[in-house]
Amino acid sequence: MSRLQLAIDQVRVVRKYTTELLETIPESDWFRQPAEGVTHVAWQVGHLAFAQYRLALVRVRGELLGDTELIAPGFVDQFGKGSNPSADATQYPQPSEIRTVFERVHEQVLSELPSLPESDLDTKLDPPHRVFDTKLGAILWSAEHEMLHTGQIGLLRRLFQQGPMW
Repeated sequence: MSRLQLAIDQVRVVRKYTTELLETIPESDWFRQPAEGVTHVAWQVGHLAFAQYRLALVRVRGELLGDTELIAPGFVDQFGKGSNPSADATQYPQPSEIRTVFERVHEQVLSELPSLPESDLDTKLDPPHRVFDTKLGAILWSAEHEMLHTGQIGLLRRLFQQGPMW
């Protein structure tokens, strides 16, 4: 199996785990914060959509003109680096809209990555990220970053008095 296929499989496995977890959390809890100013599921999911877009698409193939159809600039502002979760649900799209962007970005990643030449995986990125410096590193960090935030979603779920899934 190629390194690219291993990375794509990792992205798929992590997303499957995240999706299974999200399916156990009612939308009515998506903006619930167990402690003021900490985080909520809606922000976590929106942030994951933003991060996967930036890591597995922009860092790998650059930004394209049609990307605003994939993820709107306002969405990037709400969920991107430096944004902070707000308890005010009216500041955000509905959970179903957030979930749509989350899924749309993921589908685009799975659509584009298989055509990436294996020889491009070791291409150095400029500027490098503090965790990786190649296209392969960006793809792998996309999955690892998602798992980190999925852990936060899992903790929120438990704080909502939901029992363990396994």
